[in-house]
Amino acid sequence: MELRTLRYFVAVAEELHFGRAASRLHMSQPPLSRAIKQLETEVGALLFVRSPAGVTLTPVGTVLLDEARALLEHADRLRVRVNAAAGLATLTVGILGDGTDPGVTRLAAAYRRRHPGIDIRVRDADLTDPTCGLRAGLVDVALTRAPFDETALTVRVLRADPVGVVLRADDPLARRDRLRLAELSDRRWFQFPLGTDPLWQSYWNGGRPREGPVVRAVQECLQAVLWNGTVGLAPLGHDLPAELAVVPLIDMTPSRVVAVWNEGDTNPLVRSFIDIAAGAYRH
Repeated sequence: MELRTLRYFVAVAEELHFGRAASRLHMSQPPLSRAIKQLETEVGALLFVRSPAGVTLTPVGTVLLDEARALLEHADRLRVRVNAAAGLATLTVGILGDGTDPGVTRLAAAYRRRHPGIDIRVRDADLTDPTCGLRAGLVDVALTRAPFDETALTVRVLRADPVGVVLRADDPLARRDRLRLAELSDRRWFQFPLGTDPLWQSYWNGGRPREGPVVRAVQECLQAVLWNGTVGLAPLGHDLPAELAVVPLIDMTPSRVVAVWNEGDTNPLVRSFIDIAAGAYRH
């Protein structure tokens, strides 16, 4: 069995859907289906029960999933040890947003357990670059939020968070249980500097052009709300000063937390980081 085929199998087993697995692997569905059928031929048994809704693992598939994960983990450790011996045991991670996110905390602990000898360097990015320096070569992998231009990048969705509008606590709208974007059409919104990814800017402006002060960091956004009554969007679940409030938006698409790396990057430290991140953010 080839490691590549086992990675295909694990993706289908975790997604329980060939289409989603193919999207995750950045390949089309027909070659993925052929690879799984060939694997079933090699094993001599069905690995999945197929249905229009997706797939479920057979008992043989369940056993193979445990063994495949262990084998792939061992292969990654092998590559990491070889890289460490060659002086390549450093991984630079870009983080945009709240570094105290429980997902980040779980990921850090799990990665230290898996790779205790790796030197992790963290680059805290501002809001002007949703790739956290990935395109500029400043980081190996980024924990950030979509959407943004994904050209030449590979993106793995880790979680989706509902979004609300941040207001001053004494704002009349702050007493509402929920709001719609149209109710904020007459407000000033914070903006990102010229040159910021347009998909990123459009999302945080609720899908339409806005006017308001230019900001570069989360704290500048909060201060713009506090001092000027500016409104802006933020994922729910984050602590805010008592002077501010966040009201859920019922017509805003969720904010996707994603791990991003350069397309074609074969660094085993990056691949292991992505696999561990997917598990850490599932909890």
